[in-house]
Amino acid sequence: MGHLDGKVAFITGAAGGMGRAHALRMAEEGAAVVALDIGRQLEDVPYEMPQADRLAETVALVEERGGRGLAVTADIRDTDALARAVDEGVDAFGRLDIVVANAGIWSLGGDLWEIPEDRFLEMIDINLTSQWRTAKVAIPRMLELGNGGSIIFISSTNGVRAVPGNGHYTAAKHGVLGLMKTFAQELGARGIRVNAVLPTGVNTGMLINDQMFKLFRPDLENPGYDDAVEGLRGLNLIPVPTVEPEDVSDAVVWLASEQSRMLTGAAIPVDAGNLARP
Repeated sequence: MGHLDGKVAFITGAAGGMGRAHALRMAEEGAAVVALDIGRQLEDVPYEMPQADRLAETVALVEERGGRGLAVTADIRDTDALARAVDEGVDAFGRLDIVVANAGIWSLGGDLWEIPEDRFLEMIDINLTSQWRTAKVAIPRMLELGNGGSIIFISSTNGVRAVPGNGHYTAAKHGVLGLMKTFAQELGARGIRVNAVLPTGVNTGMLINDQMFKLFRPDLENPGYDDAVEGLRGLNLIPVPTVEPEDVSDAVVWLASEQSRMLTGAAIPVDAGNLARP
């Protein structure tokens, strides 16, 4: 038996990276998965975002693991589209037990006062406001269905530790922790637990890309991963440049399961010691 047998999970940003890893781990533990993603590139995002075919691939991989999956293409900035996606999942699988607000972006920063306004606002809209939107549309259905549940926000070590030159991302991820703590206070007596996971750098396209390498090695014209790896490794006490998506998913699955039934309002680092650095 899996730790999530009979449960239904709604996961945003599920076409690739951490979102796909969450979907596959939850399927392995017995959950049905509603996998949502925008499925297209955003102009200010300096790395390749998963396209719509990757979302279908996620569901195929869920099914290969014996799970049930539903792919929904939607923009998390569209509250009505999110609500329809939640309803589709409930119609397909009959319940909603787990929400993973995972979708997010990274874009180029600079000194905080010099970041273009449209880029700052896009970051806040996607990485903060749309995490609220995701919870906003899911919570009424969870309460209506009456099965309790678990909501997991994906924040970041940048939700605790400020990083110069990355202020729009840092502000959004700090805000996610405020959402999590407030939802936890409001929902605890109603049987819904709310927690967050704080990864360090993760081995996905958001981190492993040319623009990020340039931030670590501005002294080089065209740095690659090998040039940036020591800088990445230096972020963590455990001497690894990144954690893997599956490392984060293990924590997400635990928070979704009854193994963490007495935990709410918590921010769980999966950070190789990043936040414990002096």
